[in-house]
Amino acid sequence: MEKYHSFTMDVPPAQEVDSIITTNLNAGMLSPTSSSSSSTSSPATTLSRYENQKRRDWNTFGQYLRNHRPPLTLSRCSGAHVLEFLRYLDQFGKTKVHTQLCPFFGHPNPPAPCPCPLRQAWGSLDALIGRLRAAYEENGGMPETNPFGARAVRLYLREVRDSQAKARGISYEKKKRKRPPQLPQSQTPPPPPPPPLC
Repeated sequence: MEKYHSFTMDVPPAQEVDSIITTNLNAGMLSPTSSSSSSTSSPATTLSRYENQKRRDWNTFGQYLRNHRPPLTLSRCSGAHVLEFLRYLDQFGKTKVHTQLCPFFGHPNPPAPCPCPLRQAWGSLDALIGRLRAAYEENGGMPETNPFGARAVRLYLREVRDSQAKARGISYEKKKRKRPPQLPQSQTPPPPPPPPLC
């Protein structure tokens, strides 16, 4: 079994990414290296579900940085640390990912249980990275140094997507935009008549 992390986090087991990442809802967006007890937002301000989730994700990543051995500052955080964090989160996943040796490899609806591992779903990880990437820049980080936008992170997400698609027999294809049907050139309606002259 691979060892994915060199840090510890006090997170209860068996939870999906969205429910792992919880903090005090009254805490404002903080720098991940600052204390979570400082700065609160005004009670009159109601944040959207997305903004609340983004704040919880940001605070959880800050907790990861503080619990890392040795502790990390945001300025020293790289794409490799983000990958370490994503691999750590896998242990709380709920998506069955069949191994190549499993008889159900490539079957979207296996007829029986199997011992294959549970992982974070690609879509959950992709959404998490999107929120953390936005939070990093909202908290003063420069887009050029954003560890959540690192090439290694993009490649990892692509690899997770492809491996989960093969393991579950599901293809993730980009949704194509639906364009309104265009009439053939010969069937275009005539232009409207000019307005009457008065």
